[in-house]
Amino acid sequence: IYAGIEYASGSDEVKKLISFLKEEMNVNKIRFPETSGIGIKPISSEGTKRLVRAALEYAIANNRKSLTLVHKGNIMKFTEGAFKNWGYELAEEEYGDKVFTWAQYDRIKEESGEAAANEAQSKAEAEGKIIVKDSIADIFLQQILTRPREFDVVATMNLNGDYISDALAAQVGGIGIAPGANINYVTGHAIFEATHGTAPKYAGLDKVNPSSVILSGEMMFRHMNWNEAADLIINSMEKTIASKVVTY
Repeated sequence: IYAGIEYASGSDEVKKLISFLKEEMNVNKIRFPETSGIGIKPISSEGTKRLVRAALEYAIANNRKSLTLVHKGNIMKFTEGAFKNWGYELAEEEYGDKVFTWAQYDRIKEESGEAAANEAQSKAEAEGKIIVKDSIADIFLQQILTRPREFDVVATMNLNGDYISDALAAQVGGIGIAPGANINYVTGHAIFEATHGTAPKYAGLDKVNPSSVILSGEMMFRHMNWNEAADLIINSMEKTIASKVVTY
């Protein structure tokens, strides 16, 4: 989650921080330090594992086939790279009997060869295990558009998630049809809302697509295990759209 730890260019705070980095940490890689703003991006083991645990619980409950950890760990090794590593660690430690990870695949490949690794993954898939894999964010943004069937559940960090969710919403009709939710899978607390804003300028014009709000309600019912009510909403929307009873 975005932590909001940012300091503006030229501020006393950023001068202190850059001075500390230079003098105490021997950092000499900041280009144009006199005019740079600085932001700090904390990525924790606890936050990562809570997210990946929630993603796996969802995948298990909904009979999903895979979970993809999306990151830029090839560049940011100790933040986004750590996210990937902690995600695999959590998956193997807590869900070892339900998942097969690409980290396991790599270990088998190193020890016994690629054929053995492929066989192990195929066996896991045949047993209905969830394949936990990872993808570099920029590659993922291409492949999710060109090979969407290769992906199912996605776990990623806030900034990557913003890009991905809006890009994928565009593929199915835009934010007017995309539901949204903020769910704490530990406490069970949840808020469901449309992904778009209130759009007051469209009030009363019968132009706004209500699907985002309606589908957010469907998600809420499903979260409450009111699956029959959720199914009725989906079926009703399908019939309504097929009948071309739409606002736009």
